[in-house]
Amino acid sequence: MSDAARPDLAGYPVNLIVRGRRCVVVGAGRIAARKIEALLAAGADVHVVAPKLGDDVAALLEAGRVTVDEREFVPGDLDGAWLATTATDEPEVNRAVFEAGESRGVWVNSADDPANCSFTLMSVVRRGDVVVTIGTGGRSPALAAWLKQRTQAELGPEYETLVTLLSEAREELRASGRSTEDADWNRALDSGMLDLIRAGKVGEAKELLRSCL
Repeated sequence: MSDAARPDLAGYPVNLIVRGRRCVVVGAGRIAARKIEALLAAGADVHVVAPKLGDDVAALLEAGRVTVDEREFVPGDLDGAWLATTATDEPEVNRAVFEAGESRGVWVNSADDPANCSFTLMSVVRRGDVVVTIGTGGRSPALAAWLKQRTQAELGPEYETLVTLLSEAREELRASGRSTEDADWNRALDSGMLDLIRAGKVGEAKELLRSCL
């Protein structure tokens, strides 16, 4: 697809809070199962619509983690939904879900079909509360996945400890009446404290952090 022909996917990156919200997944194969697991991990209330369930989705149904309508999609399936995801190899189904979402104000993502998306997904690296997302505007999922692997290798578990120490230091500054905006966070981050955390010297890293602020 040429740049002129492809849809404009320059978007506004966000972190959607789906906990407790009804999210509909259309499709029940291997890719759908991955989408469902990600939604469940974020606390969503997931409902699946598909004429046939793959083994992974069937197991989720048996475990009581999702609800299912085992039939073809109809537009009314998005009534009351907050978000929808399609994971089928049928363009006409993807389009039907997108149009149903547009008419109801429901966000829709269609796997590998950017023309039928109102939002696109990023590759995500999580280290505790540290979240890094990588996107290519839908142009190259392979590049996004490759960059994710490289980022995962760089961001080890020490970053979970780092964000905890930084959060604690920020709260200490606020409790003392100092401005957290005026603190030299870059100096602290460049001080070598991350190397100390990697070496298991968390106490020393904490003291170094305090000395920099």
